[in-house]
Amino acid sequence: MKLRTIVLAATMLAGTASVGTAVAQQKKEVPAYKVLDLPKVDLKKFKKNKQGAYIIFDGTSMTGWRGYNKTLVPKKWTVDEGAIKFDSKANVGNDEGGDLIFAHDFKNFELELEWKVAKGANSGIFFLAKEIEGQPIYISSPECQVLDNENHPDAKMGVDGNRKSTSLYDMIPAKPQNGKPFGEWNKVKIVVNNGQVEHWQNGVKVVTYTLWDQSWIDLLQKSKFSETKWPLAYELLKNVGGKTKSGVIGFQDHGDDVWFKNITVKKL
Repeated sequence: MKLRTIVLAATMLAGTASVGTAVAQQKKEVPAYKVLDLPKVDLKKFKKNKQGAYIIFDGTSMTGWRGYNKTLVPKKWTVDEGAIKFDSKANVGNDEGGDLIFAHDFKNFELELEWKVAKGANSGIFFLAKEIEGQPIYISSPECQVLDNENHPDAKMGVDGNRKSTSLYDMIPAKPQNGKPFGEWNKVKIVVNNGQVEHWQNGVKVVTYTLWDQSWIDLLQKSKFSETKWPLAYELLKNVGGKTKSGVIGFQDHGDDVWFKNITVKKL
């Protein structure tokens, strides 16, 4: 009788362990992470235009800009004929690349800029981003896609065109899709106001969504940033902007030539 009891107990424990393992596999633990506190700039030192927006790039100076998780501007980011350019061919070493940010935390704002890409190029615009040690910028930030729709394979991936230009990357497609071809300037406006977000492309509102509510959680769960696919990204993105609901604006180094100009931010 004692032997039978021991065997039965062992079987029950093994079964419990199997169930526990299955649950752990379904819900992965969020890895530990560290939010860096790197130098920021005083926005009041920047001029405003007639519309009351801060000019955060004047066509000549990279003042206020630096690399994501860095203290200096990586040398692959240069000023080229009045625009910030990522120069993929710059012979300065791989460690001189990386994403670029404007070092100020914005909360409610209108960001306006123009961008163009080389043939087959890919990049992105980020906002409300935090600097997470050892992680890419997109792990904590929505991405407004920058893309050559006709020549980059990402345009045909995702769902319903949600990786084409000015889409909320991998979540909501920009409709109508009115992006201009490579070599031509696209004008983009991103509005963030108490969680209500709009993407505008070439004068047309093409994407709307709401941060932090159930609809946002649902979008994340259907994307590459879901709780099961990428637990840390899910944890950071469901709480975009952290406790302050604010963060930096940034541009992506995707290894391709891309230009940004006429960059302004109006606080709301």
